Amino acid sequence: MPSLASNSGRRRRLAGVASVAAAALLAVLPSAGPSAAADTTTPPAADADVTVNTQAGLGTLGGAARGVNAAIWDSHMNDPEVATLMKAAGVGAMRYPGGSYSDIYHWKDNTAPGGYVAPGTDFDSFMGTVKATGAQPVIIANYGSGTPQEAADWVHYANVEKKYGARYWEIGNEIYGNGHYGSGWENDTHADKSPAEYARQVLAYASAMKAVDPTVKIGAVLTMPGNWPDGVIGSGEAADWNHTVLAAVAHDIDFVSVHWYPGAGSGDQALASVSQLPGELREVRNQVDQYAGADSSHIGIAMTEVNANAGSAPFTTRPNGLFTADAMMTALENGVFTVDWWDTHNGAGTISTVDGETDYGDMGMLSGASCTGDVCEPAANTPFAPYYGMKMLGSLGSTGDTMVASASTDEQVSVHAVQQADGDLAVMLVNKDPDASHTVALHYRGFTPAAGTPEVQRWARGDSDITAVSNGATSAGLTVAPYSLTTVVLHPKTGTAPSAVSGVPGAPVTTAVTDTTATLSWPASAGTGAVARYEVYEQLGTNVQLLGESTGTSVTLYNLPPGSRHTVNVLATDQSGRLSLPSQPLTFTTGTPQHSTCTVSYHVDSGWGNGFVSSLTVTNLADTPINGWTLDFDWPSPGQSVASWWNASISTSGSHVHVNNIDWNGVLAAHGGSTASFGFVGANNGANPSPTVFRLNGTVCTTL
Repeated sequence: MPSLASNSGRRRRLAGVASVAAAALLAVLPSAGPSAAADTTTPPAADADVTVNTQAGLGTLGGAARGVNAAIWDSHMNDPEVATLMKAAGVGAMRYPGGSYSDIYHWKDNTAPGGYVAPGTDFDSFMGTVKATGAQPVIIANYGSGTPQEAADWVHYANVEKKYGARYWEIGNEIYGNGHYGSGWENDTHADKSPAEYARQVLAYASAMKAVDPTVKIGAVLTMPGNWPDGVIGSGEAADWNHTVLAAVAHDIDFVSVHWYPGAGSGDQALASVSQLPGELREVRNQVDQYAGADSSHIGIAMTEVNANAGSAPFTTRPNGLFTADAMMTALENGVFTVDWWDTHNGAGTISTVDGETDYGDMGMLSGASCTGDVCEPAANTPFAPYYGMKMLGSLGSTGDTMVASASTDEQVSVHAVQQADGDLAVMLVNKDPDASHTVALHYRGFTPAAGTPEVQRWARGDSDITAVSNGATSAGLTVAPYSLTTVVLHPKTGTAPSAVSGVPGAPVTTAVTDTTATLSWPASAGTGAVARYEVYEQLGTNVQLLGESTGTSVTLYNLPPGSRHTVNVLATDQSGRLSLPSQPLTFTTGTPQHSTCTVSYHVDSGWGNGFVSSLTVTNLADTPINGWTLDFDWPSPGQSVASWWNASISTSGSHVHVNNIDWNGVLAAHGGSTASFGFVGANNGANPSPTVFRLNGTVCTTL
């Protein structure tokens, strides 16, 4: 979601351009699971220690994982070179007809009243490029000036008449930008521009489109948590955009669509902003879970637009190339099934110099050969830095490969890792330091590298493309150049690859969660041999902890802390004790006691993207009154804080918040005879999830 300051630029773009089996039920174990593989090579003296754990799975790369946006105002959209370049970069999704243009575009006559449609950009021409690329289309149905019938006719033409097999269909683009919250750049001709009306229309669109082709996947537009207008509540409304829309449509959609434009002031700030993504995407999933319940596991998250959008710099130069790789991979690791760069071609904007290169102020991945004044871009379809960031991801992993947990001790060096289908481990290092090389020591858990020199690919200053290099890298470590992307591919030691006999277990789901227990189930492994047992591991960064095991396909986990968040994988073990690759991850949060001696209600009354107002009410249900109380809770997100308060006294230490009563509200009568209410103004840099556990005088309360 672009900041308000960037919306003018976006407007200019529109104008111009299982059954339960017997299980071994284990309490939480204190020790880690699979042991670290011994590394007999002495690592170099390192600036960064990087650890990769192949038993902690972050999900499987799908065919549509990495995508780009196309636009009907782009005369180079369907140049033959585009398909060739995108195929070489491993692009698996192409979104059409182009951002805000989607809400003025009518596919039948290929028109966009009020905008420009370039020759040769009609739907069939676009699908020719999609097919030549080997990608999947992501199509935006016109919500702003269209109808459910128009969208249904498009589905019929695409999938019944032409047999294109277009699966993913969004309902509108950034509809929350229709002026309802005071800033409008998105066309919306509906008299009612509220989120409630959008939700009603989504249901109508979904019904009409699925009546034509029941296999299509329908997506609803959400705001990105922590980005305007997240938290903003319209006049006379009870909730913000996301909560209003999801409450109405969560059981009738197949995915949600969010956009992310950090809007940083520089390339370095854009690179630093990637750290916000996990929390923001986690909150998207929390919101979907809240309203979809058991259906949540069937609802995907698509990030259908992303770009650094970093003020005056950068767009076409190296920092945005690093951002492309880092941000797109971070999104995929945090549950997004497709992340689509904005965009293929855009157009020259403000000209500047970044890292010694001309930055054309163009949000495109390829040059559109346009000019600003007397400064012109290179020839059409010349790759810009974001293209190389995308292409570098192709060396990291492809469809069916498993993303695994990794971490770096150096904030200037980020890391992403993928265990490929053949057992190889690929590790991508992003050196965000523009001035210095960094020496990286590599450590492994659950993986033993073979002897020999690993394969290394790099994109650094002076490289005209992704380049194979031999720079002294070993399985123990290597040195990465300033402002660079480096991928190391390591082969497993013979006999240590994951067990293929036991296959990979299906994605686990929760069947029951209380304040201290969780029952999980999963589909049996699809391997060709017998499974000895299944093991459930919790991710603790790059460590894992065995929580439970079962000879069947379910297990109950005990002694979990109330209000605690857990991410787990299921792994199958074959008869010789070798573990499979990890299943898709499952994240769940335990609740609070149903029958505590106190209750706390927490409510966000209003918000404005990076700030909010909350109110809390405390009730004593015990048999005796309380004379003098304290309330303690912790923020779920590192960017949350308390700024000012009333009807209480508040102190903070890091993420911990401690509340004391004031003189006149310190008595809480027994059996709920009285309550105490207070509130505060808070700030959030990123997502703003609600705290989960409140302790009244040390007792965990029931959270309402």
